[in-house]
Amino acid sequence: MPMAGYGPAGTPPPLLPGPAAPGRSGMGWLWGLGGIVVASAVWLGTLFATGVIGGDDGPHPDLAGYHYLDDLCTSVDFTPYENAGYEKESSSSGSENPDHWGSQQPALDIMDCRANYQPRDAGSSDYSYASITTTASLHKGADPAAEFESEYKGYEDRKGPNYSYAVEPVSGIGDQAYLVTEQGDNYGSGDGAYVLLAVRDGWMTYEMSWYEYASSSNTDVTADKAAEMLKSSTAATLNKMRQQVS
Repeated sequence: MPMAGYGPAGTPPPLLPGPAAPGRSGMGWLWGLGGIVVASAVWLGTLFATGVIGGDDGPHPDLAGYHYLDDLCTSVDFTPYENAGYEKESSSSGSENPDHWGSQQPALDIMDCRANYQPRDAGSSDYSYASITTTASLHKGADPAAEFESEYKGYEDRKGPNYSYAVEPVSGIGDQAYLVTEQGDNYGSGDGAYVLLAVRDGWMTYEMSWYEYASSSNTDVTADKAAEMLKSSTAATLNKMRQQVS
């Protein structure tokens, strides 16, 4: 019959450690330990080589050749707007036009440029202006790709009694781009348009918006025309941003 605690009849019990071999007093266990040490060294070497431990284990942002700029306005191309019959408003006391600001932080750099324009042939009794806002962000802590589409597709859920937003993808600019256009009548007795173009290029995100209000119908810039100006300006601006270093 089988021995209690072991397998079927004829199966020998497990071997018990015997005495150390002559001349190797107590060294057997050290040889086993040596094998463990060698295996551990290989394992640790792999972790160091892959960057799991040691060295720089933070994110490696793909900034696609963009750099932080102290004054983003020096890179923004306003030519398409000026060619369409707009001119910069005069700077008022205590303010600049265009105006800029920026911030460098460990995980995110932000650059912003804002400019006010007006129709070149606007009459003195007309209240007309256009605002161009440009923002570029360098995401150094996390890849913005996962959230970029959702951020702008979310405009489709912003709506009111007199307005809504249409969102469409744009090809040929960066890795991803979306055009957001306000639809409806949200300007009372005046006329106007709001259009936004957003671009992701690597871990850099860029947004340029056009907002115009005219108290009378003295502008022929439709939303479609504004979209074309945004695309042209953005392409030129991004190219200049990659070339320019503060």
